[in-house]
Amino acid sequence: MNVKRIVAKTSREAMRQLRDLLGPDAVILSNRAVEGGVEVLALPAEDIAAMTPPVVEAPRTAPPPRAEEPRAPWVEPEPAVTFKRRLIERVAVPSEDGSQLAQSVISEIKTLHMRLESQLADLTWRDLPGRDPAGATVMRDMLAAGFSATLARELLENQPKGGEEQARAWMRNTLMKRLQVIQSENELLESGGVFALMGPTGAGKTTTTAKLAARFVVRHGADKLALLTTDSYRIGGHEQLRIYGKILGVTVHAVRDAADLRLALSELRNKHTVLIDTVGMSQRDRAVAEQVEMLCQAGKPIKRLLMLNATSHGDTLDEVVQAYRTRGLDGCILTKIDEAASLGPALDCAIRHQLNVHYLATGQRVPEDLHLANRQYLIHRAFKTRIQASPWQLDDSELAFALSGIQAIQRESAVAHG
Repeated sequence: MNVKRIVAKTSREAMRQLRDLLGPDAVILSNRAVEGGVEVLALPAEDIAAMTPPVVEAPRTAPPPRAEEPRAPWVEPEPAVTFKRRLIERVAVPSEDGSQLAQSVISEIKTLHMRLESQLADLTWRDLPGRDPAGATVMRDMLAAGFSATLARELLENQPKGGEEQARAWMRNTLMKRLQVIQSENELLESGGVFALMGPTGAGKTTTTAKLAARFVVRHGADKLALLTTDSYRIGGHEQLRIYGKILGVTVHAVRDAADLRLALSELRNKHTVLIDTVGMSQRDRAVAEQVEMLCQAGKPIKRLLMLNATSHGDTLDEVVQAYRTRGLDGCILTKIDEAASLGPALDCAIRHQLNVHYLATGQRVPEDLHLANRQYLIHRAFKTRIQASPWQLDDSELAFALSGIQAIQRESAVAHG
């Protein structure tokens, strides 16, 4: 048999090298900590298949019974050993159907592979506080602040050596560097153009549109601004924007489709800035794609800004970005900052999807409750100590289960969609 030995600094790196060398169906025979990292012994799946014996005809008469020999008491093996023993027994006994046996062997190999990977991940995260206290601190702080395990693991892999306080400072500085924000309002209010505010129902599109309109009017005057709304679905859906427009002295136009939008933009071509308040709908609604296409067929470049509701769960925000970024996004605005218990999920989403954060919406007042995004404030606010302990806070003993469980779900999802 062709047993391969892999030595790497971390279990994650060892698993990556194993996949590259032997493929995803390789069988892990053993793993242990060695000086300088982790050692993994593995066997290619082809070697297991080669162990399958040729089909032989079973004897017509059974051999005479043999005297039963005394047996040692049975000791219940570990789960991985149980799988290996069953695997060897299945290979050793001839089958009436060789192909069926091969499929069964491959199936058990994959099951064993996933079980051992899960155990390796569990051991890795359980050992993290003792092996790398600074890394455990970074992981614990990021998860407690609402950041995703994906981003936390990414930072952990690149974290320089040092103490816990140095690790915390490095982590926060790294997050600030990766968080993209506009440097000044000139990028939006002075350059002009057509801007569409997009997002799910209740994300704050109409109120934010009014806040931006008020800021523009103060700086340039009402005659250089126009407001459009595509909300023809809700009864009186555009009335709120019309009220804001009347107060500001800005005309508001309603459009229903791409043809209406092209016509309206053509008539408003002399305006310095046009703000479009789009209709709100669930990110899972198929009409989201139709709305994006309508903006792309307007005959004029439209910068699309996505509203990210800071009170939403991270998975929900991920769905929102995936739904609205089909033709690209020019940035985002974080809304309902004042209502969010944690900014981690929204900042995590902006960082991972590389969205340029333009503004922070903190309330209902127009135009006061709209502020330019500030990296230092956002990261500080994300890790600000809470007065009350969160019921979702994980302790050290639960951290390993959570992280290894997340990895197992990701592997199963990859297999299901692969």
